Amino acid sequence: MTKNVIITGTSRGIGFELVHLFANQGHNVLALSRNAQPANNLHFENITSLSFDLCNLEDYKKVETFVSKEWNQVDILINNAGTLLNKPFAESTFEDFEQVYKTNVFGVSELTRVVLPYMKSDSHVVTISSMGGIQGSVKFPGLAAYSSSKGAVITLTELLAEEYKESGPQFNVLALGAVQTEMLKQAFPDFQAPTTALEMAEYIFDFSLNGNKYYNGKLLQVSNSTP
Repeated sequence: MTKNVIITGTSRGIGFELVHLFANQGHNVLALSRNAQPANNLHFENITSLSFDLCNLEDYKKVETFVSKEWNQVDILINNAGTLLNKPFAESTFEDFEQVYKTNVFGVSELTRVVLPYMKSDSHVVTISSMGGIQGSVKFPGLAAYSSSKGAVITLTELLAEEYKESGPQFNVLALGAVQTEMLKQAFPDFQAPTTALEMAEYIFDFSLNGNKYYNGKLLQVSNSTP
């Protein structure tokens, strides 16, 4: 059955791979990223790319207009976009933290709020977090803003699942371990991750379609390294 799927952060890495996994299986995809070009280059009739900045409130109206006119319902929302700051805490500014939280926390909550009226009882909201946001996992210096923001969306997911448990949809959050992406390269230039963006995207693809039959309000640690 064809699903309507919204994915953020689709210009590269996991988000880019997810768009094409869904499109190749015949699903309709709304691909949202600040740079709409990469997904636009591939001429799939079932992919719509919108230039979208999670920090720009006007851009949310574009999403709402598209969904209400073209789809009328959303089956899956994948909050994949994230921004990373690697900077010693003592050098971090108020603005640094604000920028990271605007994308990684406020952006997730606002897009979810905008899309929720179009979701059904068995729709699925999947938010991508990080092992850095998990209590007791290894913490890396320099990622105070990033990792704490990833902890925030875990709690947000639990709260939303509770608030919507009678009506649906289902909300789950995946805390990813190291995946070989440009963002990882930016944080740790010399680190080689054991998992590729496509491998992780394949897992998220399957989980988005089926995971809400078994999970709601749950955090799953998707990491093949031990904290």
